[in-house]
Parts: sequence; structure tokens; C-alpha cells
Amino acid sequence: MPEKIAPPPDLYSPSADGITKLNGGCCRRCGYVFFPPQSYGCEVCGSGTDQLEPKALKGEGVLSSFATVHLHQGKGIEAPFTVGVILLDEGPAIRTILAQRTDAGLKIGDRMRAITVPAGRDESGASVDELRFAKHEPAR
Repeated sequence: MPEKIAPPPDLYSPSADGITKLNGGCCRRCGYVFFPPQSYGCEVCGSGTDQLEPKALKGEGVLSSFATVHLHQGKGIEAPFTVGVILLDEGPAIRTILAQRTDAGLKIGDRMRAITVPAGRDESGASVDELRFAKHEPAR
């Protein structure tokens, strides 16, 4: 299995309720919500970094589009794998790798939830996780 590198841990954090929270941000001036966190100012109203504040995003949304990659030359992930665009409930759209390797059973509009999956070990031997999104059926 190829060696994988996990995203920086400040992009997400597990919570006590088992839902992976995304660490995004919000502009205090116009209310624009963004992910990933950034520090160059608001993309919408142009406010400076002094108007940006961290915002925990619940890591849930709707699948907007997806595609399965069958041929891939990179060493960080084996094909096939599926990428998707998730429209988060809080507003931002993010492109991400999905937890399931193929698009079998997926459809536009599916509810999705952020999860972490084991991704191997880092240089020190500690286990690392990667952020993924998986199909989620909310409780009724």
C-alpha cells in the first residue's frame, strides 16, 4: 500500500458526539463562511484579517457532484477512488475524496458527513487519519 500523508490536523477535529468538525472561519463584517481556514482577508467584502474569526463547521452537507478516478499516477492514493463536491450546510462547497472507493449507490443530493479514516503511520510510527466524507442517513 502506498504511503499516505494526512492533512494538517488543524483542518478538522473529532468531537465527543462522534462527528468530525471542520475548522473553518467566518467574516464578522459580512457573515461569509469559508473552509479551509485562511488569513488573507474576506473573499467577499474585502475586510482584513482582523474581521476573520474561527468557526467550527458541523461537517455535514449535500453531495453536489462526484466522479470516480480509475487511472491515477500519484503515489499517495490508489485508484479507484471517488472525489466529490459537498455543499456544506453552513455554506461552503468543498472538493474532497469520498470514503467509498467507487460511485456505486451514490446520487446527487445524498446527505454526506465528514469522517476520519486510518491512513497509515507517520515518520515517528504514530497512526494518522485522513478526512473523508461518507454517505449519511440522518435519524428520523
